Amino acid sequence: MDVNRRNLMKAAAALVVEQWAGARHLAYGDTHGGAGRKVIIVTCGGIRREDTFSEEGLVNIPHLSSDLLSHSAFYPVVRNNGVTAHYNTIASILSGQWQRLDDWGKTRPASPTVFEYLRKEMKLKPEQVWYISSNKALTSQIGASSARDFGPAYGANVIFPKQLLINAVVRAASSGRPVRGTDRASVAPELEAMLSRDNYDGLGWSISGDASSLDTPTLGTMQEAIDDLVRTNAPATGDEFTYLVSTEVMRRFAPSFLAMSFSDMEVAHFGSYSLHLAGIRTVDRLLFELWNLTQELPAYKDKTTLMVLPEFGRDMDGSTTNGFFNHRQDSESTRMTWMVCMGDAVRSATTLEAPVDQTDICPTIARLFELKGLDLAGKPLPGLWL
Repeated sequence: MDVNRRNLMKAAAALVVEQWAGARHLAYGDTHGGAGRKVIIVTCGGIRREDTFSEEGLVNIPHLSSDLLSHSAFYPVVRNNGVTAHYNTIASILSGQWQRLDDWGKTRPASPTVFEYLRKEMKLKPEQVWYISSNKALTSQIGASSARDFGPAYGANVIFPKQLLINAVVRAASSGRPVRGTDRASVAPELEAMLSRDNYDGLGWSISGDASSLDTPTLGTMQEAIDDLVRTNAPATGDEFTYLVSTEVMRRFAPSFLAMSFSDMEVAHFGSYSLHLAGIRTVDRLLFELWNLTQELPAYKDKTTLMVLPEFGRDMDGSTTNGFFNHRQDSESTRMTWMVCMGDAVRSATTLEAPVDQTDICPTIARLFELKGLDLAGKPLPGLWL
């Protein structure tokens, strides 16, 4: 990505987080996130093994397969035994129980999520647990379950960063102004309305209060970012912006637990294999940058465990479900994936061939934070320093 465009996106990412903090009257240094163990989990949509950890697929993951794998615990057989849809899978990973829910997130997970366990047992503040996603199908319901004695009071902050940019352009166009001819003054009202009203992204995350309104310089900076993205006629990827918002959250709040979902590779649903592979390569680069950032930030260095895995695979070529387009088959191609863990909890670089389930991830995170007495279906992953 062009350096100038990325700098503008960084400014936009900073404003997203500034809005959240301003609405809650938080300033840098207000949180206790600098101390203690950190865990980051990144899920990456639907990716087949043949497009990643195979002889032909390694070209798509140069950083994962060399820079990162050389000091990681690698789990080559991670099974998704639940519903191979995004919301169901993420809910299963975060709750440690196979979830069978509405595919579009209209209902909350039935079992408590790791966000809730962490906040309730460790008494963490809201700004210490975050879920940041490129996939709008993963609604704000993912942040907390409907379970008794848990729920939204112990939930995570859920953000869909790219809606911030998309909504500004869509609103300008829908009100009769040509997007390419939109000037700063004409888009300003849409930006201000979008950023200062409750539920700005239309997906449940709201900001409110006098501190949520934008001042003129802030609005101008955001508009420059919007103008640049429109002018280039080469939309920035959702994953790139999700990454930048996530890193801004890390710098500002140093949360104890951060979950991220990338989804550029889901362009496969539209039938473009080349763009699907491009999405995988983007994630590979962003993961490398994320790992390097954890080694640079004092709040994360030497105390962060990073876990990376696809949510599921994709269907086999030649299948009645159009192969890589979808992830609906009850087949190994769809259900079997992999996971790479690195950082604080990794004893040494190793490959653990024994199959594990995605529901083993939540109890592993619970063990890393020394949570006890949780009723979870899975068991902590082998090969980690727990």
